[in-house]
Amino acid sequence: MGRLTTHVLDVSRGRPAAGIVIELWAARGETHEWMKSVQTNVDGRTDGPLLEGSEFLPGVYELIFHVGDFYGAAPAGQSFLDHVPVRFTIADAAQHYHVPLLCTPWSYSTYRGS
Repeated sequence: MGRLTTHVLDVSRGRPAAGIVIELWAARGETHEWMKSVQTNVDGRTDGPLLEGSEFLPGVYELIFHVGDFYGAAPAGQSFLDHVPVRFTIADAAQHYHVPLLCTPWSYSTYRGS
């Protein structure tokens, strides 16, 4: 059975990014449908899959990572980035889609993980 998972790593500090709010949206043409908001735990992961089972359907989705709040709260912190949107397509609901975010206050990257 397929599922959607994520995690966030703060590569500027070399550790997981705890406490980052992540929103999940479904893109339906020109409109977006909010699905849920979660927060990363001490390991930079969510406590469970973002989607699985009957909720996990093919389509276009977007994760919005609130990194500005995370870096802005750091001592003497100031983030260039505020919200990082990652739009992706789930083509096969039988597969595991893992969408990690590697970030600093000034940059980010992502990939389809396993």
